[in-house]
Amino acid sequence: MARAPAKPKPLPTSEAALTLYREKRDFRKTPEPSGGAPSPTDNHFIVQKHAASRLHYDFRLEMDGVLWSWAVTRGPSLNPDDKRLAVRTEDHPLDYATFEGTIPKDEYGGGTVMLWDDGTWESLPGKDPRKTIVEGHLHFFLHGHRMKGEWLLIRLKPRGKEKSENWLLRKIADEHAGGSDDLVTRELTSVKTGRSMEEIADGKAVSAPKAATKQPKPTKNGQKSPPFRAVQLATLVDTVPSGDRWVHEMKYDGYRTLISVGGNAGKAYTRSGLDWTDRFQGIVDDAATLASSALFDGEAVVLDAEGKTSFQGLQAALKGDRSAIIYYAFDLLELDGEDLTKLPLLERKAKLAALIGNGTDRIRYSDHIVGKGEQLFSSFCKAGLEGVISKRADSPYSGTRSSNWLKTKCIKRQEFIIVGWTPSEKTRGFRSLLLGINDKDGLRYAGKAGTGFSSDEMDRLLKLMEPLEVKSPTVEAPRAAVRGAHWVRPKLVAEIAFTEFTGEGVMRHPSYIGLREDKNAEAVVLEKPVAAVKKSTVKITNPDRMIFPESGQTKGQLAAYYQAVAEIMLPWAGNRPISLVRCPQGRGKKCFFQKHDAGVFGESVKQIAITEKDGHQEPYIFVDSADGLLTCVQMGTIEFHGWGARIEDIEKADRLVFDLDPDEGLNFKDVISAAFHVRDLLAEMGLATFPMVTGGKGVHIIAPLTPQAEWPAVKDFAHRFASALAQSQPDRFTAALAKAKRTGRIFVDYLRNQRGSTAVMPYSARSRPNAPVAAPIIWEELRKLDGAARWHIEDAAELIERSRSKNLAGWGRANQTLPDL
Repeated sequence: MARAPAKPKPLPTSEAALTLYREKRDFRKTPEPSGGAPSPTDNHFIVQKHAASRLHYDFRLEMDGVLWSWAVTRGPSLNPDDKRLAVRTEDHPLDYATFEGTIPKDEYGGGTVMLWDDGTWESLPGKDPRKTIVEGHLHFFLHGHRMKGEWLLIRLKPRGKEKSENWLLRKIADEHAGGSDDLVTRELTSVKTGRSMEEIADGKAVSAPKAATKQPKPTKNGQKSPPFRAVQLATLVDTVPSGDRWVHEMKYDGYRTLISVGGNAGKAYTRSGLDWTDRFQGIVDDAATLASSALFDGEAVVLDAEGKTSFQGLQAALKGDRSAIIYYAFDLLELDGEDLTKLPLLERKAKLAALIGNGTDRIRYSDHIVGKGEQLFSSFCKAGLEGVISKRADSPYSGTRSSNWLKTKCIKRQEFIIVGWTPSEKTRGFRSLLLGINDKDGLRYAGKAGTGFSSDEMDRLLKLMEPLEVKSPTVEAPRAAVRGAHWVRPKLVAEIAFTEFTGEGVMRHPSYIGLREDKNAEAVVLEKPVAAVKKSTVKITNPDRMIFPESGQTKGQLAAYYQAVAEIMLPWAGNRPISLVRCPQGRGKKCFFQKHDAGVFGESVKQIAITEKDGHQEPYIFVDSADGLLTCVQMGTIEFHGWGARIEDIEKADRLVFDLDPDEGLNFKDVISAAFHVRDLLAEMGLATFPMVTGGKGVHIIAPLTPQAEWPAVKDFAHRFASALAQSQPDRFTAALAKAKRTGRIFVDYLRNQRGSTAVMPYSARSRPNAPVAAPIIWEELRKLDGAARWHIEDAAELIERSRSKNLAGWGRANQTLPDL
């Protein structure tokens, strides 16, 4: 006769269930809670990252007044094919759900504990978890900051004298599924305090959150505030494009601003990534009432008495009553964790309009018209407005300057660098500002502005200029025009309106509008309008020339590769100073580096004047379009290497790069192992990273940064990290530059993290046999590679598809800053 199935054993009461928990701990020594009152909700879940004798993630589900608990050894995976070991541990009290801190080393579970995720959970409909846990399975849905969607826990049969109760945690395939390491490699800080494991262990104080003026919208599925991302920029043109493929918006006279909200928090970023939340707090608070998690693109403005945007009014508001500042949102980049940038513009704007509705006290929807751009431009100019922004209706958001966004101005107006002032003959603070602009030969004189100042603004400008005063002229200028000038270091940027340039490149009738605190002086170059509808005019001569003799690829094939990958390469390599590896006769034949341009590349390759150590300026190269990339290829370029900062602010790094360069005798598996070790060390400090195979023999470990730290701090951190790594494992790593000291070891090249140093850009081809390319990847992919030259120039289609499907562009940005070391 078959044996009847055993009835599920009744679970103990909450007090009885906590007996084992309390027996294991001495509450005179450990800061862990001893137990709290039962909760009536029965639907809370938490995950705690726990660096005990072995790093693991404690997964806990609230039920009947306790937290059912499992130790997940490798952390949760979003890949449905992964089955992560989860060892059942003793039930924990409910007040453990808020515990974060350090358990003393000699106590049970000694080590650092981080509150890594929390939210609510629900069992699969029709399933009683009190019964199914006894039967050996739990099927449930999670609504957390990080773990979302459908999950499954299954108990394994015990083997031999095995005492532990082993389960498997698995993600069920749904819209929240992803890669194996997506969660544990990206999410490195506490959802409660924002601290890293190292900061918790060091006892770093928790910053008090700012009080919001409005009630934020409840967070859907625990979404957090999206990180800063590079903004899309418009190309100046001479006429408004025609046709229904284009939509047209007002060109606002304010500060370009990204507003990020989520997780009951929010931030405001300038176009270069500066955190201006304190200046636009009211806008951020309003945005938090619209969406649980979103990233808006728009303009912070002040309206004058006629309803027109006024830059001078905005500056006055920033110095006084900020309640007058409002925000016109014209794009939506993320919503509830979904990246919208690949959607057509009109689809993004439809979502934005639905989200904003009739607007709030501070936020407005920026409307548009389809077609009829010429009439709109004419009416705007007659009304005294600045101009029109025209956008391709079907275009994605690329995060760089492109011909998909165009701007047409009613009057000539742009930024110039203040290089000095001329004294007043009366009681005024000064007579005029002396102005300059960067071009291919460095900083040059562009004229002087003597109107547009209020008395208060003059006083403010003098207070800012006087500490910058120098004895020698900042630029060469006509002596009569600058007689008696006080010269200053070129640090301040002013917005100037003017009618035209003279033949000598000096402005006619310039008028001061205001200071541009969101722009860096070295990024200020002259805007030259181009034809509104512009086809690629880059002609590749000698397309059959052999560039890679080992595999037979030609110059034409190399150009075709860069044309294809421009859309995924420019968000990484565009708008940052670059150095080129030029090989006009092919790979290995008199190749050379070039970082300066005297104008031989033409208008598609741009220049930015950068001050060298000795004080003189040099014209560095940057590109912002596919034509720029192809022009470089036409001039014999194979490789593109870039600074770790963008031209908007070259003094602040937007990434850390550690190049793992193995000695000749090492296997690529040694590099992979080393890369994961470096990843884990940086993760302990709160830095999320991604790997990039270089197309050579090594791997770059890259940590994207919000651009805040300046180069001395970045270089110091990188040096100390590499040195500490080499000292901890001297047989495995070296930070010494000399090749004689690298035998049998991996050189941790930290020197790319300093001003002027470069690293090969993602998707750049390499001047190596068979035309390999550098490619960013996700961590789980690295385990499966047998070399750093997996992809080649014939793999453009695969690289583009990978970038989209794996959201690789998302790895290039992160809401993280340089930690202490």
